[in-house]
Amino acid sequence: MTDFAVDPVIVSLTRTLADWPLCRVFLYNDSRYQWGLLVPRRPGAVEMCDLSAEDQQQLMAEIVQLSNLIRPLPGVEKLNVGNLGNMVTQLHVHVIGRFKGDPAWPGPVWGHSDPKPWPDPAQAPLSLAVSKS
Repeated sequence: MTDFAVDPVIVSLTRTLADWPLCRVFLYNDSRYQWGLLVPRRPGAVEMCDLSAEDQQQLMAEIVQLSNLIRPLPGVEKLNVGNLGNMVTQLHVHVIGRFKGDPAWPGPVWGHSDPKPWPDPAQAPLSLAVSKS
């Protein structure tokens, strides 16, 4: 799909990890969390209902796949999966590994505080997990 582009806000906050069958997979650049982002490579998709039924099923499979990569990472006690789109309308799904006492616990991570970038995003646990999958 030549007209697929990722919103510049997503690009500025993430590092690309992989292209899966439907989604581009990103690492959210905040070292306080094991945080991945899925962006379906479908131009103009804003809501899940904008995807075909087949793509909806594939998105769910990729959410589960990313969840299974994040869940065993260091410190993860709970997964938060969210699709808000209030700041960036392009369809994207967050999968975030949370733990009691993390900086935003028990509230949402969005807007809590400025991210603390990974010193080397390529060495972030999620980056390594995706590269091995």
